[in-house]
Amino acid sequence: MRRIARRSLAAHRLTRLACLIAGLATLPALAPAFAQQEPQRGGTLRIAQGSLRTADPHRHTGDSPVQQVYAEALTSISHDGSVKPMLAERVEVSPDGLAYTFHLRRGVRFHNGREMTSADVVANVERVRDRVQGGWLTTAMRGLRAVEAPDPHTVRFVLAEPFAPFTNLLSELWILAPETEGWATTINRPIGTGPFRFAEYRPNIRFVGEANRDYWQAGLPRLDAVEFDIRQVADRSLALRAGDIHVARIPDDAVETVRRDPNLRVTFYGDTEWCAVSFNNRSPRGPFADLRVRRAIAHAFDKEAFMQTVGNYVVGNQMAAPGSYHWDEAMERADPYRQPDLARTRALLAEAGVVPARTPLRIVSWQNDYSLFTAQTMRGLGFNVEHIALDDIGMQTRLTRYDWDLTPVCSGPRADIYLRFVRLMSEGPRPQMWGGIQDARLDQLISQAVTTVDDAARRRRYLEAWQHVMDSHQVLVLGHRRSPIGVRAEVRDFQPGFTVSPHRVDGGVAYTWLAR
Repeated sequence: MRRIARRSLAAHRLTRLACLIAGLATLPALAPAFAQQEPQRGGTLRIAQGSLRTADPHRHTGDSPVQQVYAEALTSISHDGSVKPMLAERVEVSPDGLAYTFHLRRGVRFHNGREMTSADVVANVERVRDRVQGGWLTTAMRGLRAVEAPDPHTVRFVLAEPFAPFTNLLSELWILAPETEGWATTINRPIGTGPFRFAEYRPNIRFVGEANRDYWQAGLPRLDAVEFDIRQVADRSLALRAGDIHVARIPDDAVETVRRDPNLRVTFYGDTEWCAVSFNNRSPRGPFADLRVRRAIAHAFDKEAFMQTVGNYVVGNQMAAPGSYHWDEAMERADPYRQPDLARTRALLAEAGVVPARTPLRIVSWQNDYSLFTAQTMRGLGFNVEHIALDDIGMQTRLTRYDWDLTPVCSGPRADIYLRFVRLMSEGPRPQMWGGIQDARLDQLISQAVTTVDDAARRRRYLEAWQHVMDSHQVLVLGHRRSPIGVRAEVRDFQPGFTVSPHRVDGGVAYTWLAR
C-alpha cells in the first residue's frame, strides 16, 4: 500500500473528499425525450430506500425515513444541511438561547381534516417527553422547562439551559393529531400532515402512502401514491434495472453497472455515514476490557482496506467527515492508527499476557463485506473468532445481550452532530451499536457541548468529547462513505437530501413526478 507522508495526510484526505463530493455531484444528463416535459400528475412511485420499524414516529430510535412522508415537523433539514421552517413559518430565538418562539403556518390540516394548532404541537412534545421511553428525542425534550401555546398559532419553548441543536432536532419531532388511536400507548395508524396519508403498513414488507389532496403546499404532491418496499434485500439494482422499482439504495459494487445503464442514474445523500468498530463497553468479556488489548486490535486494522469494502469512501478517525465543520485536522494528523502496525499489535498483546490462539473473540454484525473483513483481520491475529452475521433486526437484538466483543457498524446521515454523539451517552437511543457506553465523564462533556451557545466554543467541546472516546478506545472510527441511490430516468425532480429523509420542505417525494 502506498504510504502518505505525515505532513501531507490531511491535505490528501481533504482532496480525496473533495473529489468524492465532486464525483457524486456529477450526474448524467436526462434523456432528450424527457428534457422539456412539464411536471405530470399521477402514478405510484415505487421506492426501496429506508425502513419503518414502527408506525409510531415518536418511538423511533434512529430509523426514520419512511415515516417522514406522512408526518412532518416544525423544521426541516434542507438539501444543503441547513435547517429551515416547515410546519412553522418562522422562529425567534432569545439572545441567551433559552427561549424559542415558533409561529405556525396557517391552514395546515391533519389527514382527518382538522386544522393543526399550537395545542397539538404542545401535546406532541409532552408525549415524547413524558410517555416515550428510549425514543430518539426523549432525552433532549427532558431539558425543557416549559412548552406553551399563548395563541392557536404560536408555540413557545423555554429551556432549562441553552441547547444548541434544538431547531435541528425538532426536524425529527413529528407532529400528529393527538386524537390518533393509541396516543396513550403505541400508535399504529398515525394521523399526520404530510404529503401522503398513512394507508397500508406490513412490517418488514411494505408501506403505502396515498396522496394528501389537502396538503398545505399548493400543487403538491404530484404523485397519486408512494409504495416503499421495506424488505431486507441485499441488492436492489436488478429490480431497478428491470423497472420493478423506481428509486433504490444500491450496493457500492453495483454503482458502475447502474451508471452504464441509459435508463438509470446514480445520486447520493448529502451527508456521510461514519464507519467504525465498537468494543463491548457495557460488559466487556475476558481481556477486552484491557486498554492494551483494545490498542492492539486498533493497530491491526488496515483502514484503507476496510473502507475499500465499503465503497465511496474517505479514511478518517472522527465521527465528523474530513473537511466538515466538526472535524479537526490536528486530531487527524495525530491518529496513531492511520496505518496498520502488526508488530505493535503483537507487542501489546504480549504485554497484556494475551495468547490469541487461546482467546475466544465473538463478533456480532450485519451480513456485509466489511464485517467479513473485520472477522478476517481478527483471525489473522490468531484469535478464535466466532462471527455471528445477522439481518438488521436480528443484529440489533443480539447486540443488546452484550455477550460479544466487537461489532463493525456504519451509521447514516443525521440532522445534527449531536444525534451522533447522543448515542454514545449513558441514556442515549440504541446504545448497543456503540457497545453500550456508560461513561459519566463523556456524558458531561457532551452535555457541556450542547449547552454552549457560541459555535466555536461548542465545536471545541465536541472535540474534547471525541478525544475522550478515542483515548478510552470505546469506538475505533475507520472512515466515512456516501450511500448511493439508483434512480430510473422516468423519475423527475427527485434528489436525496442531506439526511435519509425522502421528504423535506424544499424537495423529495412531494415534488417528484413520473414522466410517461
